Amino acid sequence: MYCSVCGEKLALVVHKQEGLVPFCKKCGEYRFPQFATAVSMVVTNRAKDKILLARHLGQNDYILIAGYVKKGETAEKAVTREFKEETKLNVVKYKYMSSRYHEPRNVLMLNYLVIAENGEVDADPSEIEECTWFTFDEALEKVRKQSVAEAFLKSAITEIKNNKI
Repeated sequence: MYCSVCGEKLALVVHKQEGLVPFCKKCGEYRFPQFATAVSMVVTNRAKDKILLARHLGQNDYILIAGYVKKGETAEKAVTREFKEETKLNVVKYKYMSSRYHEPRNVLMLNYLVIAENGEVDADPSEIEECTWFTFDEALEKVRKQSVAEAFLKSAITEIKNNKI
């Protein structure tokens, strides 16, 4: 690990409240690890009886619609932008659900429950091979097992069934 300001190699130093934290001896500053931020969306239709899942190019499993938050952009703006880019549909309503760190990609995932406008999904072919509406049970069966997407999906279905959106 290297300092994001001066490029000096960082040393792990005990911080009284944080434990071991990377420290730049040249700058005299602690440098907390950086990671990307992305939004993940459990998308339901207006009737709240279907879930939209995507299968990305070259993948066998279905996952949620997701995308990175751009520099200077709010997570809420990323939800509406990414959803429109990937499906050509608009967001009618959304609700923040929870977050989870996804270590394999070094990303903090912010999950939203989204209600989409009615219409034909026109998935971005440069990213998505297939984008399909499923019943709740079908979605739970199709989503990648033991994944962040599965955990978010289970929580969102509970929210939908309890009329919390």
